Amino acid sequence: MITSSQALSGLTPFRNGRFRRLLARARRDTAATSAVELGLALPFLMGLAMTGTEVVSLAITHVKLNQLAITVADNASRAKQAQVNGAPRFREADANEVFQAAKLQAEDLDIPNRGRVILSSLQRNTDGGQEIRWQRCWGKTTWPSRYGTQGTGASGTAFQGMGYTTTKMTADASAAIMFVEVAYDYKPFFLGSILSPKVIRKEAALYVRDDRDLTQIYNPAPAAPVASC
Repeated sequence: MITSSQALSGLTPFRNGRFRRLLARARRDTAATSAVELGLALPFLMGLAMTGTEVVSLAITHVKLNQLAITVADNASRAKQAQVNGAPRFREADANEVFQAAKLQAEDLDIPNRGRVILSSLQRNTDGGQEIRWQRCWGKTTWPSRYGTQGTGASGTAFQGMGYTTTKMTADASAAIMFVEVAYDYKPFFLGSILSPKVIRKEAALYVRDDRDLTQIYNPAPAAPVASC
């Protein structure tokens, strides 16, 4: 049977020198210091990297949607079919081609399933007020225009025009503005549990570049599908 004095005597070498040398050696050993520091900092570095990636992705999406709105307005302002007798016409086929070009431009954004592009023709009505003469849409989502549907402002002067600023955009007499609204359902890549999905909206507008029959959108045979809203 081992007595307490014998047990203490067995620990004496550790108490007297060996344990102290072991501690001194551990204090001098710095071989794994970098690995420990990296392990402690890694969660913060990963969080910083994911946050930076999220911010860059959001900024790029804003730029792409802004360029998409401008391109749609530009293409719609130029599209027309020349007529032998009379002014060139804008057709349903032209509207479809404008949206097809938008699909190719923003293919990586999946606009058909996550967004909506609204093309409106802002014109002056017979009473001198502003009117959405016609409106066409592309995309499966159901976001409506901020300013009304086709026919808004058909009479009177109550409709002030289009644009999210206090000063609305208005069309001159015998002219038309191709006004484009883009709404997109943005979903975060990494921070979905922290940042909720948001709708990004962009707008662009351009005057019709050349003479055009502004009374309506034509749909001559063979009839093209109508991209109604």
